[in-house]
Amino acid sequence: MNLSESEGLRALLAAEDDLVVINSCAVTSEAVRQTRQAIRRARLARPDARLLVTGCAAEVERSALGAMPEVDGLVANVSKLDPRAWNVAAAPAAASATHTRAFIAVQNGCDHACTFCVIPQGRGPSRSVPVEGVLRDISRHLDSGTSEVVLTGVDLTGWGHDLPGAPRLGTLVGAILSAFPALPRLRLSSVDGVEIDPQLFDLIASEQRLMPHLHLSLQHGNDLILKRMKRRHSRQNAVDLVSRLKARRPDLAIGADLIAGFPTEDQAAHHENLSIIAELAIVHGHVFPYSPRPDTPAVRMPQVQTTEIKARASELRHAVSAQRNHWLASLVGKPLSVLAERDGTGHAPNFARVALPPGTKAGDLVTITPTRISEGLLA
Repeated sequence: MNLSESEGLRALLAAEDDLVVINSCAVTSEAVRQTRQAIRRARLARPDARLLVTGCAAEVERSALGAMPEVDGLVANVSKLDPRAWNVAAAPAAASATHTRAFIAVQNGCDHACTFCVIPQGRGPSRSVPVEGVLRDISRHLDSGTSEVVLTGVDLTGWGHDLPGAPRLGTLVGAILSAFPALPRLRLSSVDGVEIDPQLFDLIASEQRLMPHLHLSLQHGNDLILKRMKRRHSRQNAVDLVSRLKARRPDLAIGADLIAGFPTEDQAAHHENLSIIAELAIVHGHVFPYSPRPDTPAVRMPQVQTTEIKARASELRHAVSAQRNHWLASLVGKPLSVLAERDGTGHAPNFARVALPPGTKAGDLVTITPTRISEGLLA
């Protein structure tokens, strides 16, 4: 989501040479710390520029960031892609400066109330881009030669509930695939498994142009912790979903967000969090040490000690790494269609990262048969 928005800001403000914009994040306290670091580095690098901050931290930590001497002003998160907020002309959809994939934001905000999360504070209620607007945005990217489109959103599977007729995400995905038969690759960013509608399920299970890579907003493997997080799924819901999908599409690669050390988490709950990594064969893991966020219910729950949180996060990362290495080894010797990025690597349909031969042109789809694993990459 931030990649999509940052590229939009880059295009919108391309002519503003004396302006530096920090598009901030507030999902964890570490993200806010990194925002502060980015502000200080930007001021040192560009002492004469006008420095503005937008993004979630500009809402959640508004007073603290606004008081920093390096900051000249704040731009409301909800307005950051509105040309009027910057007093500039509207800009067309822009190709990414760093990625060959097109990140298309189809939804923003969130109507849920997870007890650990400040995103609704930073982004407001859920808003969906109508199908016609999404198709127009994708068309502009395809005209510039994009081979892969990634649909993004704060609550991507919540797309459509605020539109006439309350369509589901499967309707949008089906419309995209129908409108652009020559689009080689369509990918979903993080999804909430409990919101996957029947049409979307069938497309994930059977549509070859929809990439075999599902990243779940899982958060934990213990049912009591999931309830205290105010998640809407159980462990078994996740297990059943993945089992049913893999029965129809065995090459599906599973990713997941996992939180370590959520308040009240004991060793038994932590071990259930660890065990779901193997049970779901999670090969793309985003592990977050629990971070108390202001004005969230989880702050008032009994906290796990910071040293224990870090230790549990390390165990989760180690478990994901072991699962990932086993999976990568299974891909050695198999031809993979890889979309070349600008850094000399690329991604297979299952999102395995592959080192590419020197001279491979960014944006090309090339077939690579890896012979080994090198530093976490297929090569």
